Amino acid sequence: MDIPRMGVPERLAERMSMAEQHEYLRARFSRRSMIRGGAVTLGAVVGGAFVPGATAQAAVPSGRTSTETVDGALVAPFGRHLAYGTDPRTEMTVSWQVPVAVKKPFIRIGAHPTDLSRRIDAEVRTLFTPAGVGASGNHTQYYVHAKLTHLRPGRTYYYGVGHQGFDPAEPHLLGTLGTFTTAPAHKAPFTFTAFGDEGVSYHALANNSLLLGQNPAFHLHAGDIAYGDPAGQGRIDDTGFDSRVWDQFLAQTESVAKSVPWMPAYGNHDMEAWYSPNGYGGEEARWTLPDNGPDKKNLPGVYSFAYGNTAVISLDANDISFEIPANLGISGGTQTTWLEAQLKKYRAARDIDFIVVFFHHCAYCTSTSHASEGGVRQEWVPLFEKYTVDLVINGHNHQYERTDVIKDGEVTRKLPIGGTAHPETDGVVYVTAGAAGRSLYAFSAPLSYEGNEHDVDSVSSFVNVKGGKQNETVTWSRVRYLDYSFLRVDVTPAPKGRLATLTVRGIAETGDQVDHFTVARRAK
Repeated sequence: MDIPRMGVPERLAERMSMAEQHEYLRARFSRRSMIRGGAVTLGAVVGGAFVPGATAQAAVPSGRTSTETVDGALVAPFGRHLAYGTDPRTEMTVSWQVPVAVKKPFIRIGAHPTDLSRRIDAEVRTLFTPAGVGASGNHTQYYVHAKLTHLRPGRTYYYGVGHQGFDPAEPHLLGTLGTFTTAPAHKAPFTFTAFGDEGVSYHALANNSLLLGQNPAFHLHAGDIAYGDPAGQGRIDDTGFDSRVWDQFLAQTESVAKSVPWMPAYGNHDMEAWYSPNGYGGEEARWTLPDNGPDKKNLPGVYSFAYGNTAVISLDANDISFEIPANLGISGGTQTTWLEAQLKKYRAARDIDFIVVFFHHCAYCTSTSHASEGGVRQEWVPLFEKYTVDLVINGHNHQYERTDVIKDGEVTRKLPIGGTAHPETDGVVYVTAGAAGRSLYAFSAPLSYEGNEHDVDSVSSFVNVKGGKQNETVTWSRVRYLDYSFLRVDVTPAPKGRLATLTVRGIAETGDQVDHFTVARRAK
């Protein structure tokens, strides 16, 4: 059928940018909604993703129960997730969902569960998806956000979220409280975790449970978060799009994300053209991330933050992807310019030893599905090498793969399992950690991981370049593991002039260690 349910003919979608598809759908579904008398939110009519600062009594589609008849005592918040502000020592955003519109949502916070603050008003972002844009009927989602500032570094806080009729300070609701801990004011040992390509599945839930046991300070998600859009081409001619998947996803991750800041980068499956011209309107409704990136309008998933002696940079590889070009060039080069400025700043900072960069599309991977992204190698890899980035984390390919130490496209130092890399002199190590929960891909070379090592001299693969795929034979593929897994990174500071370390481990869903290596750098 030429015009699938999603609304864009395939022959057109192949040639349309994300912004063009957004305008196409807006014109088509806005007219159809008005003709049929269906209600839409203000954001849908004017083309916005949601109504910033909207009240909790936002418009709802006809057929949904009015807020006037909903007893808030019968509505429980769900899907709590945390994110740092620009300064993780003093800023935190607590976000959550409610299944129906509620009145006067708020948060309480305190140093003890029985000593919470007065109510602090929260912001509601209402996201409406009409029938025909995907697999469901009319669906309205209510995302609630509370930005907290002037917190004290290194402190653990208790918090509760609620609304009129549901007060977490009431004795019978104290069990709904959560906690979070701000970043310390000074260098101290800590752990963080990372993976990409999660979705909703038993394996994703199992990985979440296991990584919570690592007691991470924060978690990095390298894109392809929930898979509301299973096609992942930055096109909306896919009948499988279902906004309700996000409800399942946030409920699934709440056990971790309610206490561990969940810091995502955006992948190709995270572009959803109905909500905004850049495809990220839905993401902006669901997440509140640090706002220090180069282009908040087009690149809301680009930001940086520092935790202790480690700087973390989130990038949007959709901007430079030759393989999936829906948003290719959307920043006009500003993202790469900003990246270099961040790298230069952090490398010169006297209190920062390590720089970790994460994003979706792989710089170096030998998967038989997506392999490597030439846009990343062209735009960003030279900067990673110039500023001696300590660790690059990617997703996109649903497996675990780790490189040797690379510079100028060549291996400068073989990095066996248990080995140590020195970025200051040798180059950069790249890890693909895309086995968080979605179906697994494949390798063309034998698996090689801790306890099952099978070194090979070279691997046949390809790189996505402008115009298609380019075959290549590589020597940098050191560890290849094909099962569900995540990354654990232990950061150990050191006195000035001594070696500070990142100890990086690949952890399987079974709890087994499948890889480990160390990145060492002299502390400032």
